[in-house]
Amino acid sequence: MLAEIKQLEQGYIARIERTIKHPVMNVWAMLTDNKELEKWFQELRVGELRKGGFMEFDMSEGRFEKLEILAYAEQAILEFDWFGDVVRFELHPKQVGCLVIFQKNFNAITDQAIKDLTGWHVCLNVIESLLDGKPIHSRADEWNKWHKEYELVMPITE
Repeated sequence: MLAEIKQLEQGYIARIERTIKHPVMNVWAMLTDNKELEKWFQELRVGELRKGGFMEFDMSEGRFEKLEILAYAEQAILEFDWFGDVVRFELHPKQVGCLVIFQKNFNAITDQAIKDLTGWHVCLNVIESLLDGKPIHSRADEWNKWHKEYELVMPITE
């Protein structure tokens, strides 16, 4: 299912809700434990895990970008800057597993915004597959499939 995208007074918000059949602590580890994080997002690392701390993005060639953590609650909320946009993960325990709410706030619908949202959508798929112990098929094929879908529902505004 595609993200729900709403226009705000200033910018847009994309929201994906997904129930993952694993406990909050396992999903939280995928987001915050560097050993788990590298399995689904090799360029992203936790630097300092706290509000005001940072995530670190490997820009390659020895260059790293610090992305400030804007909101943090242990095993519940991780929100951080994403190159001028904001990415937020919320985890809510359920009887079986947890509800993951992913949100991305962005200023305009650009080609890059569509690519980013596609990438985060695929990341959620990969996290779920890893936790389920299922093989991960081609991420590129998965990305191309979802990118076409997002291009259809996100008319570029800039």
